[in-house]
This record gives sequence, C-alpha cells and structure tokens, in this order.
Amino acid sequence: MRLAGRVAAVTGAGRGLGRAVALALAAEGAAVALAARSGGELAAVAAEIARAGGRARAVPTDVTSESAVEALVREVVGAFARIDILVTAAGVAVFGPVADAKIADWDAMLAVNLRGVMLTCRAVTPVMVRQGSGTVINVASIAAARGIPGAAAYGACKAGVVAWSRALAEELRGAGVRVGVVLPGAIDTPLWDAVANPPDRGKMLRPEQVAEAVTLMAALPAGATLEELTLLPAGGIL
Repeated sequence: MRLAGRVAAVTGAGRGLGRAVALALAAEGAAVALAARSGGELAAVAAEIARAGGRARAVPTDVTSESAVEALVREVVGAFARIDILVTAAGVAVFGPVADAKIADWDAMLAVNLRGVMLTCRAVTPVMVRQGSGTVINVASIAAARGIPGAAAYGACKAGVVAWSRALAEELRGAGVRVGVVLPGAIDTPLWDAVANPPDRGKMLRPEQVAEAVTLMAALPAGATLEELTLLPAGGIL
C-alpha cells in the first residue's frame, strides 16, 4: 500500500469526488479524516471504509467557517498525531449566463470553492511544516484554464484556486511540503443533479478516475512533486 502509515484529510468527503478520493486513499493504506457538512453522509463513507478494512474518522465541518476548520485540524491531529495529505474536494457550482447570474450564487461559490480552500490550507499547512513533510492537493477545474459559456463565476473561483496553489507551492517548497492542483473536466457527480439539461453525463469523467489522479499526486516518493495535473474525458472537456 502506497500510503500506509499516512494520515489524510479530505473535504467534501460525503459524496461525489470527495467520497471517491477518501475511498481511494483509504484503499492505499491511509487513515482518512472525512470532512463535510452532512454528518449522515460522512458516517456512511466511514462505515464503507471500515468494512474494507481501512480507518476513517467522520468530522462534520463547514469549510467556509474559520472556527470549524480549525476545530477539524485539532481533532485530526488529536486523533492521529499528524496530517500528511490534504485534499480540498468540497465544491459547489451554479451555471448560467452572466446576465442572469445571482449575487447569492456568486457569494456561495466564492465561499466554498475559494475561501474554503484558503481556510483549510491555512489551518493544515502549519502542521505539515512542523512535521517537515506533507502534500496538499487542491481541486480546481478545467474551467479555470478554458473559457466555458455559463461557467464564468465558477471558472473565476477555480482560477483563484490555481493561483493560490501556485503561490502556496513556492512558499512551502523549502519546508518539505508539496502543493499540487488538479484541473479535471466534467465529472459525473451529484453536482449535476440540480442542473437543468446537463451535458451527457455518460461522457463525463468518473469520480474514481479523478481520485486515481489525486492518489498518484499524493503517493509520489519524496524528492518529486506533481504540481498541476489536467485530466479530461476522452471526448474533451465535457
């Protein structure tokens, strides 16, 4: 197992990509702290990991809350004594033309997709610096790099995640802490359940495929870092 003895914290771990990442990391031997707002979903994922012989701890967390994120880190360190891997997979999305955009939707995406990344990275990286090792993997989107009609606000938030990750990587390079960002194309997750007339979900990436890429980034041996990874469906962005 490539991650035996490691401790991972995964946000958005109750479903979708976060759930797939948590399962993949646990399958490689990591103890996984599961963070999301829904305690029921987290409990189900934790039970699934336990049935497979892994270790998991559900920690209901609102990643937009500074105090909640700090409490998450305290609980993980208290339970496992360290944090080796952070994956920020929590995310929300609302799509539509700019002219029809609602400020509340913009604020919600900024809060979860960008502020949530900032808060979790800021809380976790001091632990990794003290350890002298760690890997941060932030989940952005291909929308950060390519203009997609209807995804202006979402893409802007995710572009912020890319810029944040690049700067953080330089700040922590000398401390033994790696920072990477993955830019996936469309993923078939429950995010699309609320979207009217979504693209063909059968042509999208599967969450497990993106989780495999995240695991690769986390499992690289010391001395190497995979800082940006673009992963697309075979047919293109969607």
